[in-house]
Amino acid sequence: MEPRRSLGWPIILGVVLIAAIIALAVGWVLVSIAAALGSQHAVFYWTILGVGVALLVVVLAGVIVYLALTVKAIALSQRQSNFIDSVTHELKSPLASLKLSLQTLTRRAVPAEQQADFHRIMLQDVERLDMLIDHLLDAAKTLQRRPQAGDDVADVEALLQGVAAAVIQRHGVVADVITVQAVKGTPLLVVGRSADVEIVLRNLLDNAVKYSLPDPRITVTLGRTNTGRVRIAVADNGPGIPIPLRPLIFKRFVRLGSELERSTPGTGLGLFLVKSLVRQMRGKVSARGRQPPPGTVFEVELPAA
Repeated sequence: MEPRRSLGWPIILGVVLIAAIIALAVGWVLVSIAAALGSQHAVFYWTILGVGVALLVVVLAGVIVYLALTVKAIALSQRQSNFIDSVTHELKSPLASLKLSLQTLTRRAVPAEQQADFHRIMLQDVERLDMLIDHLLDAAKTLQRRPQAGDDVADVEALLQGVAAAVIQRHGVVADVITVQAVKGTPLLVVGRSADVEIVLRNLLDNAVKYSLPDPRITVTLGRTNTGRVRIAVADNGPGIPIPLRPLIFKRFVRLGSELERSTPGTGLGLFLVKSLVRQMRGKVSARGRQPPPGTVFEVELPAA
């Protein structure tokens, strides 16, 4: 899922650093010679010394950049490993469940009530796989697409009703777990594709319900900011997110905790999709603690149409 990046910049930086180090070594020899010859070469001495100092600064800057790139690469490698673990688990669990259900249905006679239970479980497993594929496809399309100014308009409140119903059905919870508080009057229209706004709402609501089980209580507040932008706040009653970890949750492949010890399904792409799409729509998203705790509130601000 990581976008392909050109190797030109690291190669150029490496060549520049090598050339600077060679020039620095040659300059050091020339400075030593000039110093040995005496004061009649003072101008040459100070010129070479100045060039050497400049090259030294270039080398130090290059080393700092390489260190930053190395740290970033290591962090990305860790996140990708985390992503592979989560996707493997997300694929293996429903497939194993489907295989067991099908083997049971084909190898022995099963009462009608039990057959209905097996069919319900298999449908849930298929929906889980379908959602995983949707996440991967959405992430791939989001990474490849460049932000474009357009005239698309989306009705947030209308989209929210459909998304909430789908999330409630997916998790098998009662309808009143998601409460919508909206200002009555003019519809809340935002500048953006309806499909993008739907992905944002779906991921926020799905995370809110998923991490608040077994007794989720989700409140969605719709309104406008002082600057006229549309504000969407999704509050859950989950365990909450520690303050130092909140900036990390919007990064690609990031899931808090260990994949081997986690029971909640996911890929670490949901909030990354939210932030990417909101940024493309020239909006912003943030996370804060719910008051009173426990819980988390995700706030999205989008330009109004």
